[in-house]
Amino acid sequence: MKIAASTRAAVLSEALPHLQRFAGHVVVVKYGGNALAGSGDDAMEVFARDIALLHAVGIKPVVVHGGGPQISALMDRLGKQATFHNGLRVTDAETMEIVSMVLLGTVNPMLVSMINTAGADAAGVSGQDMGLFHCVQRDPALGFVGDVVNVNPAAVQGLLDDGVVPVVATLGTDDKGQSYNINADTAASALAVALKATKILFLTDIAGVMRNPNDADSLISTLTPGEVAELRESRVISGGMIPKVESCLDAVRGGVGAAHILDGRMAHVTLLELLTDAGVGTMFVSDSVGGKS
Repeated sequence: MKIAASTRAAVLSEALPHLQRFAGHVVVVKYGGNALAGSGDDAMEVFARDIALLHAVGIKPVVVHGGGPQISALMDRLGKQATFHNGLRVTDAETMEIVSMVLLGTVNPMLVSMINTAGADAAGVSGQDMGLFHCVQRDPALGFVGDVVNVNPAAVQGLLDDGVVPVVATLGTDDKGQSYNINADTAASALAVALKATKILFLTDIAGVMRNPNDADSLISTLTPGEVAELRESRVISGGMIPKVESCLDAVRGGVGAAHILDGRMAHVTLLELLTDAGVGTMFVSDSVGGKS
């Protein structure tokens, strides 16, 4: 489809105040495993170009990635049955090796390579590097699944200071150096707080919080913690949506300006959220900012 020159000019003009607002600011983008699984190479290349564009105009993007579906796929190929407890992957020693193989050996270098190819310098970071994510074991029944208790953002901040896009794999270590698998949403939220990020975007396979999951027009554009509590009580927010929403609220409570749940399968969704007046998805802000639902 050919776009008229006037339309292109109007789009660029609309983006200008947003570019000015976010220039020099840290924006954390969590690229979920479900978004990765639901997009082909072309979609990932579009994502990488969008990150490179943000970097080129002076914004400081930090990419944090998951890899749940990719981990399950490799386990299947290796003949190992994936087991879940309370919705979380049971991670024994062999599974922990597979998790490391996928995150550090496949997903992370693939994203780094695509962002580099798109024109921005990018570098992979493990949550184990320089004690980025310090963990404790969540539950012995889950094995090597960790909860982040401290974030040392030095490795990531150093890359940002050098003009490099950090791409972070969500592994962590405890006091004894044991590796842990970390939920990528909670890790991204904790990192955004530690970096004093202006925004955090959670790219997943849903459009946001909807009053009716079967009605796209029921998408809620803005939510506060108080409104989330009401929606949880009425079970509009339930099940697997709860931990993702909690990660958004943790970020906002920790000082991040806003958190967003976006459909990562949508082309240019990162740019649509950051650089247009309307935005997309669901935005979470503090009660003091307020919002409309």
